[in-house]
Amino acid sequence: MTLEEERKYDVSPSFVLPELAVADARPAARPAVTLTATYFDTAGLRLARAGASLRHRVGDALPWTVKLPTAVPGVRQEISLAGGDPAVPPEALTWLVAALTRGSPLTPVAVLRTRRQRVDLCDAAGSRLAEVADDTVEVLSGTAVPRTFREIEVERTGGSPELLSAVEELLLAAGARAGGFTPKLVRALGAAAAYPPDLLPPAATLPATARAADVVIAAVRGAVARIVAHDPLVRLDEPLPDADTAVHQMRVGVRRLRSDLRTFKPLLDQRWARPLRAELGWLGDLLGAARDAEVLRDRLHTTAAAVPGADDGELAALDTILAARREQAYADLLAALRTRRYLALMERLTAATRHVPLSPAATAPAAQALPGLLARPWGRLVHGTKGVPGAGSLKRSAPDVDWHQVRIHVKRARYAAEAAAAAGDRPTARLAKSLARLQDALGEHTDAALAAATWLTLAESHPDLATTLTRLADHERAQATIARRAYPARWGKTQRKGTFLSLHV
Repeated sequence: MTLEEERKYDVSPSFVLPELAVADARPAARPAVTLTATYFDTAGLRLARAGASLRHRVGDALPWTVKLPTAVPGVRQEISLAGGDPAVPPEALTWLVAALTRGSPLTPVAVLRTRRQRVDLCDAAGSRLAEVADDTVEVLSGTAVPRTFREIEVERTGGSPELLSAVEELLLAAGARAGGFTPKLVRALGAAAAYPPDLLPPAATLPATARAADVVIAAVRGAVARIVAHDPLVRLDEPLPDADTAVHQMRVGVRRLRSDLRTFKPLLDQRWARPLRAELGWLGDLLGAARDAEVLRDRLHTTAAAVPGADDGELAALDTILAARREQAYADLLAALRTRRYLALMERLTAATRHVPLSPAATAPAAQALPGLLARPWGRLVHGTKGVPGAGSLKRSAPDVDWHQVRIHVKRARYAAEAAAAAGDRPTARLAKSLARLQDALGEHTDAALAAATWLTLAESHPDLATTLTRLADHERAQATIARRAYPARWGKTQRKGTFLSLHV
């Protein structure tokens, strides 16, 4: 997988590409090429309307390509594969867009022939920094040519964003017009592809006059967007640019949505919300098993160097055990993603972005309804629940399970505060940030405690590794103790941020 970052410009048929004299980059013309692309989509253009595409393009070394949207305009994820039947999209690519197509068949929807003039911008060593493509595009229907348009694409391949801006200045001065980020396919298909996607995004901001319903809808859309965006990345099993993992981010989306459905229970039609929470729990368990395996292996890699006397051979053997665990958990997750049950869940989540079944209480102003709803998870955090101590009474000597349960309460309160803060309430936003920091701190304790317990369990079943495993466990218990010592001060800061909720608890 690669990230494609490009800018597009509309130009007239008579446009003349200027001399691309840019500092620290020299232009180098390449031979012109003709590319014929067949695009595949559902009957309702689910891919195009979502900003994705699947094509076979004659003229490329790797003719099959899937492009997936990101949250950054002009940046898409690109996955390309070699040959095969040009009329049958490879399963390895249709699999990546399954959350968008949701079982609908893919058929050819457009054929585009592009005559491309290319200029590379290279550094002094000849390495390519950017490619400028002058494309004349013909939208074909059989042998006729019903429509033609011309555009310039500037793709960053190794240079800085400033290089693209410098090229943009030259193009605009020569008469080009900034063309937004509309893909060729969408331009070719016209209004049908410009229809709103099945998966509606959350509102960028909510007005001060927002209803409780607006906040709920924004929360649901945001969580679903995170789940669906990371679905293909989970299938690819590639690390994210920030060293995070797609499994983690997809799990966050699932957990956040389950938490929101719980927090906003009085505002939701429970005939809809209750079964959805159950299905999200099924998916969350699968993601959780894969994520726990990731965390343990990462924990081993990051802490092994800090453990004196650890045997390299035993560490390697332990890593092999953890890799097998992760592989099995990941295989179970991928198997679930292939089921009708999962596709049905994706259909329900997608539908939820267009219509959230609400109760009459959701018509109340957000400023009136949300404080009481936020106070519920906050109250459970402060005062505790049956069998779980309140955050302020959590003793340093409490068992790991109590610390873990308090972290769950912190997380639920955080998600509720973040959802409520979307309506613009500053005290709630400050509380959400403080809860996020507290959750991270307790997360360090949870990871250390989980690792310590796992190492001791493995020591019983693998006595040949017991010496190293015991040392690793001792190190992790020490890390957990450090986290416990730092907790009271962190909780005190968060508690002060939540004093405004005292009237509602």
